[in-house]
Amino acid sequence: MDREPHASDRVVFSSGDMMLVDTCSLVLSARRIPHRIERSPEGAASIVVAVDQEAAATAEINAYIRENRNWPPPPVDISVEPLSSPLPTLLIMAALVAFYMVTGPWQYESIWFNRGAADSTAILRNGETWRLVTALCLHADFAHIAGNTLIGGFLMHYFLQINGAGIGMLLLIAASATGNFWNAQLHGPGHLSVGFSTAVFAMIGLLSAHRFLVHRRFGLEMAVPFLAGAALLAMLGSSGARTDLGAHLFGLLAGIVFGLGAVFLPMRKLRRSSFVQNTCLLAAVFVVLVCWNLALGV
Repeated sequence: MDREPHASDRVVFSSGDMMLVDTCSLVLSARRIPHRIERSPEGAASIVVAVDQEAAATAEINAYIRENRNWPPPPVDISVEPLSSPLPTLLIMAALVAFYMVTGPWQYESIWFNRGAADSTAILRNGETWRLVTALCLHADFAHIAGNTLIGGFLMHYFLQINGAGIGMLLLIAASATGNFWNAQLHGPGHLSVGFSTAVFAMIGLLSAHRFLVHRRFGLEMAVPFLAGAALLAMLGSSGARTDLGAHLFGLLAGIVFGLGAVFLPMRKLRRSSFVQNTCLLAAVFVVLVCWNLALGV
């Protein structure tokens, strides 16, 4: 808003950023404060008002700058530097398929299912906690193993790229076993469960937590993996005669809890340590072997 110059006019704002000057001019125009913009030969510009408008104009410009000091927020670097090749994922999925070829489909009379399934009675009353891990390796039928390896393989590839093969697998086993334990507690004695699908949903929870920790704020970007997990839970994890909704739901929740708990660890430094990754990978393999040894040795 232009006006005739006057000796008592006051400069209330100056900057070499013409966009900022124009924005402050819009702020004053919105408040109906008469003013004009004066440009200097050096390229800077100033906002000038009458002396009786100086206080009001200064207050409005200062309020605008204060309220928008940190806007827009700095862009978040969400690029992923791969910490794992596709090989670990392929080996794990191949191992699950090979193990299914050994165990066959669901038969509780089979030593594998009789001693390895997540039997809530054995877990809660007899302390057979190894079942929380061994149940992840068993599958009820071919459709069960096919779905878990296809969907799980896709998620695991991305998950291990973020966390590394060692830390990723150890986190996944811990979250999946916790999900199976919560599921056993919910159902009480008499419930049976098998399948890697608990781990699939645990990965979704872990990825959701990672997304939140990257952005450090709630919003759609953080919620994308969780919403995808909820959609997958609704489409694939909540129907069918042999579908264990509780295992899927608690796997998802356990993944979120373990993922958010990782904030208390120097994860960036740990992920890039080959010693830590190799140690965690050996520990993950050791846990699975020990659990099966305990199961078959009963």
